[in-house]
Amino acid sequence: MFLRVARHTNNLEKIEDFYVNILGFERLGGFEKHNKYDGIFIGKPGLDWHFEFTKSEIEAKHTFDEDDIIVLYPKTISNYNDLIHKLTRNNIEMIPAINPYWNENGKMIQDPDGYRIVISSLKAIINEIE
Repeated sequence: MFLRVARHTNNLEKIEDFYVNILGFERLGGFEKHNKYDGIFIGKPGLDWHFEFTKSEIEAKHTFDEDDIIVLYPKTISNYNDLIHKLTRNNIEMIPAINPYWNENGKMIQDPDGYRIVISSLKAIINEIE
């Protein structure tokens, strides 16, 4: 099974910059004027999932709450630390999570649309122990 997480945005350029240049994903492809939508695919080559972000003349109206999050698990502690330092260098604010579990096990940030993302070292710790 393959997974695509698709989301509409009002600012495709800021979203691409954030997910590619800040979080370290890659632009896998894109399209223009497909049924009046422009879009990009962002992820990592060879994986069974990716993000799709679209923009159209219709304004994106985001409705989510503080517990709606994406969780990213860097593979190594070094990857985790590098990403946290990159976020800090780019003035990406760490915000508290409503769920205390994520405050204990990760760092929460927001993307340009306000969606919450947790960067967690939990899987990296497990990978390095094994």
